[in-house]
Parts: sequence; structure tokens; C-alpha cells
Amino acid sequence: MAKKAKTIYYYEAIGRRKEAVARARLYIAGKDKMAMIGDMKVKQGDIIVNKKPIGASFPSLREKAQYLNPLKLTGNDERFAISILVSGGGKIGQLDAIVLALSRAIEKTDKETQRPILKKQGLLRRDPRVRERRKVGTGGKARRVKQSPKR
Repeated sequence: MAKKAKTIYYYEAIGRRKEAVARARLYIAGKDKMAMIGDMKVKQGDIIVNKKPIGASFPSLREKAQYLNPLKLTGNDERFAISILVSGGGKIGQLDAIVLALSRAIEKTDKETQRPILKKQGLLRRDPRVRERRKVGTGGKARRVKQSPKR
């Protein structure tokens, strides 16, 4: 008995940076070049972050160049409707998490051709630097040592 072919509606990946976590889904658009993301219809090539257009969250040109970088390198900038859920951290950490999540999701679409392009640019590497935890007896800071009395 033949197995049923599993239909793929989207490719999903997770990216992390500092305290920020981003989940990216690349939806395959239908014949009308639209994809259903939850209860919203999204055009092919659009990016939605936390149910808002990405321009509302990351408006500057530098940020736009950064999150579009993995899509432009691989030629996928108009191929998918993209939904991203991001939480935690600050704006820069969230942006780096989004870039990693997008890169990992693009890699899943076609590993043989996409992975070498992304790997060469260093987009598949997670930045391991995280905030140092606060130690006991340091007066509220990670490395501060309390001053000893002079007399």
C-alpha cells in the first residue's frame, strides 16, 4: 500500500538572539498568489511580524536591508508569504533572531542549493553571546565587587 504524500503548506524555523525568540513561517502561495495566515490573507512577498506589516516594527532602511538579506541572496524575496512571531529581548535582538529564523526556514526549502549561499555569508550561525547573570554579593551588578571599608 502506497503512503499518502504529505502536503507542505509552509516551512517553519526558529531563531534566537540574546533573550529574543522568533518563529518564521514561509507560506507557499496558492494560484491567486495569496496565502491564508490565520484569518488574514497575505500577498506573496509580504512579511507579517506579530500580525502587523514588518515596516511598522522595523521601519529604518538599515533594518530593512538586514531582514531582506537572506531572501535576496537566495532569490526568494517574492516567492513566499512570510509570517513571523517574535517575543522577548530588545529591537536589535529581535531583528537578529528574525534573520536567523528566515535563514533557517529558507534552508529547509532546498538544502543543496540554499545552504552553501547562506553559510558563506554566516547567516546560519547563532550568536551565543547572552547577558551575564547577576552574582550574589555584588550589589546588583554582574561583576561589581563591593568596596571594602577603609578603616
